[in-house]
Amino acid sequence: MHALFALIAVLALVAAGVMGGQTEAGRFAFTSIVPYAAFLLLLAGFCRRVIQWALVPVPFHIPVTCGQQRSLDWIPAAKIDNPSTQFGVVGRMTSEIFLFRSLFRNNKARLEGGRLIFGESKFLWLSALAFHWALLLILLRHLRFFIEPVPMFINILERTDSYFQIGTPRLYLSDLILLGALAYLIVRRFRDPVIRFISQFTDYFALFLLLGIAASGMLMRYFTRIDILSVKQIALGFAAFRPLTSQGLSPLFHVHILLVCTLAAYLPFSKLMHAGGTFLSPTRNLVNDSRARRHINPWNSPVKTHRYAEWEEEFRAKLIAADIPREAEDAGRACSH
Repeated sequence: MHALFALIAVLALVAAGVMGGQTEAGRFAFTSIVPYAAFLLLLAGFCRRVIQWALVPVPFHIPVTCGQQRSLDWIPAAKIDNPSTQFGVVGRMTSEIFLFRSLFRNNKARLEGGRLIFGESKFLWLSALAFHWALLLILLRHLRFFIEPVPMFINILERTDSYFQIGTPRLYLSDLILLGALAYLIVRRFRDPVIRFISQFTDYFALFLLLGIAASGMLMRYFTRIDILSVKQIALGFAAFRPLTSQGLSPLFHVHILLVCTLAAYLPFSKLMHAGGTFLSPTRNLVNDSRARRHINPWNSPVKTHRYAEWEEEFRAKLIAADIPREAEDAGRACSH
């Protein structure tokens, strides 16, 4: 039911884009009001979430690590998996952000004959890595609509992405990779009963929304052949705060714009916000030097300490009455001998 409701919600957005793209008021809203509102929500929501995370106290030293911690000189330490220096933390974070190192080590468990068996789960790592890198390339390629003249590195990315040219217009490999990775992630949620059981509306909604964005973009590029010059004029007007109406463009363009704006507005309030939370996670960005340095909670309230000698003096009479040995007297007798 969660998947069905998510699909209905995305299809409702598609229908709204189709109907709105056929009216003057809808075209004005989709090119002048909705994008700015979505951008403001994205910016405000992103900043709010990051500030909230930054202000959360971290009273304990809680890096989650693998491998041997640095201790004695003759014991080899895992400098990246279990960093004891800031340089090691940078290496660990870099591999996590660009290569999804922790997801690569992920295992799956299943029951066979009453036994719990652990196995590798590399397809999830590969699909997630392919999806994020393909999405990044597509976002960078779309900068050509908002910048004039187009920077050289974007032209290089385009030529590299369309290296295996198939027909006209050129086929981008990132489009196919993104579509394939999304298809795998969706099918995985349906096939695996455990993942299907824990999946919520938000999980399916994000995947269907991304799939709708990818599909509508590919339809515009490879099948309906939208007017690229008109799209670039609208994008330049949006970037210069001089919005233009999308007169003459197909409703599919407005569907694409509405889905993209929905994703931008939804991102700061969803699980997709892990893109910003990775950098502020204390389980990832802390040095694991607990054996070399004592960590004291800076938020602890000052407490009056009570040494054992003071406690013994305070309860001296009761200790004598109970015939309990006192350390101070035992130490004094030892010194006299």
